[in-house]
Amino acid sequence: MLEFVVRVVGVLVAFLVAPLLVGQAEHKVMAHMQSRLGPMYAGGFHGWAQLVADGVKFVQKESVVPAAADKRVFEWAPIVAILPYMAALAAIPLAPGVVGADLDSGLFFVIAVMSIGVLGSLMAGWGSGNKYSLLGGLRVAAQLMSYELPFVLSAASVAVAAGSLSLTGIAHAWNPWWLLWQLPGLVVFFIAGLAELQRPPFDMPVADSEVIFGPYTEYTGLRFAMFLLAEYAGIVVLAGLTTVLFLGGWSGPGPESIGWIWTLLKVAFVSVVVIWVRVSFPRMRADQLQKLAWQGLVPVALIQLALTGIGVVVF
Repeated sequence: MLEFVVRVVGVLVAFLVAPLLVGQAEHKVMAHMQSRLGPMYAGGFHGWAQLVADGVKFVQKESVVPAAADKRVFEWAPIVAILPYMAALAAIPLAPGVVGADLDSGLFFVIAVMSIGVLGSLMAGWGSGNKYSLLGGLRVAAQLMSYELPFVLSAASVAVAAGSLSLTGIAHAWNPWWLLWQLPGLVVFFIAGLAELQRPPFDMPVADSEVIFGPYTEYTGLRFAMFLLAEYAGIVVLAGLTTVLFLGGWSGPGPESIGWIWTLLKVAFVSVVVIWVRVSFPRMRADQLQKLAWQGLVPVALIQLALTGIGVVVF
């Protein structure tokens, strides 16, 4: 019972802290890369209090429910958007034996619950009673349908190579030469993950100039903050999953007892790459987004899966 409580508390603390750290990192990385002055001043030294200032701002704003909204759907959407990522985080191992829930089908579980998180955006688009929000929600649905397939196929390639659906088992089976063997799958997985999180350059559902922030147009205050927190939590889950599947998880120089440090460093590195992509690439058009998925990522993921199967059988 004590071990269960410790695991639950550990996952909860990680879920509350890690997304905030990613949010703070995004402020600072974007400030440096785009010469933004504002985020570097709040609180004095290096703008350390910028995230605190944002939190105070969201708390002070009135939480408004539009008259034409479906109130129950509108209010539940932020919760549906954020909670699945906490469940996903529980199944991602930090080190041998350091995991919230070591599931035999952990990979299947994480991918499944990540897909549930997108329902929050769909509910927000439908429940807002706003045509721009509805249009953004439909874009979310189209994007999810396109990028879920390459996302799952690239992850399946690693599972075939490791001979396991357990994330702990995959991390144990990982070898450094997988960095070359599974490199196409890594690229496909990362790009598809960005699209599922609606991160730039795949932020068509929230395009400011077209659909006025899409599903989240009518949200204010803490409800809007929960959607932002869900996005940062999604980055943590994507970075953690990328680390375990393609970067060896806790594998690194030194004893296995410091493996958790390597996991955290790799997750931090992938998170910074996610932020760097946001700063560096412009938003794609809807036709470009669909073309990349069906004519680019899906064929590459299928070829990678076939080559992995051949490699496992032959070697």
